[in-house]
Amino acid sequence: MKMSSSVVAYSFRHIPPLMHRTSPLFSLHRRTLTSPCNVLFKSSSSSSSFLSPFYFTGNFLLRRMERYWAASSVNKNKGMVEHLQRYGIIQSKKVAEVMETVDRALFVPDGSPAYEDSPMSIGFNATISAPHMHATCLQLLEKNLQPGMHALDVGSGTGYLTACFALMVGPQGRAIGVEHIPELVAMSIKNVEKSAAAPLLKDGSLALHVGDGREGWPEFAPYDAIHVGAAAPEIPKPLIEQLKPGGRLVIPVGNIFQELKVVDKNEDGSVTVRTETSVRYVPLTSREAQLRGY
Repeated sequence: MKMSSSVVAYSFRHIPPLMHRTSPLFSLHRRTLTSPCNVLFKSSSSSSSFLSPFYFTGNFLLRRMERYWAASSVNKNKGMVEHLQRYGIIQSKKVAEVMETVDRALFVPDGSPAYEDSPMSIGFNATISAPHMHATCLQLLEKNLQPGMHALDVGSGTGYLTACFALMVGPQGRAIGVEHIPELVAMSIKNVEKSAAAPLLKDGSLALHVGDGREGWPEFAPYDAIHVGAAAPEIPKPLIEQLKPGGRLVIPVGNIFQELKVVDKNEDGSVTVRTETSVRYVPLTSREAQLRGY
């Protein structure tokens, strides 16, 4: 597979031999798992619809999966899910079902290759993550996304993962998306209205709000599951405080070198943190910093 000349950095759990590479690889993982990698892009476009050259982040799978997808025509949501299952990214029936039910094409910009395992710019210096990263986070949070539970999606973007959360916790639960760009919140509401999660938006068990996700959303705390879609320099204390005992937070942490952290709050209120994998995300920051390109 010919790789784009825009690729400038990789991070992943395993370091396979790559065909092309333009900067040093790094891997800070502590576990050996079959899993995806992430790739950082540098875009030469000056269009406002693209991210800052230093933070156009993305997620791609390992070379063997990358090459397989390049040779196939992944053009339907079910096909995307089947590929993620085949390569061990999706490991549970529940995650497969929800990703089949929520059509990714409804949550990406018009004309985008919705089912490729690639992140996409959604404007405002933001991206929607690649399908394998969404699948990874859903797997990590599955036990905390049972019917009736509460879930918080920080940096909800186009609303895709929030919609998945809502279907998993059901009408008796609560799925909250928080995004500090008002235009993205308006877009996400329209996206959800076209999706299988529309009835949950209508009945109020799914809601998307404008706000600073670093402060969480106290109204419906405590949460069984919290997901953060941007990298924080450190884990925000309000998110830990709003995590229910027995709950789990999944968040990328770091600046240049980032790790996906899994934070579990024990029943006694104590917290344990482990590293799942090395990743690359846009920074979790203020709206003003994001709009000026960090």
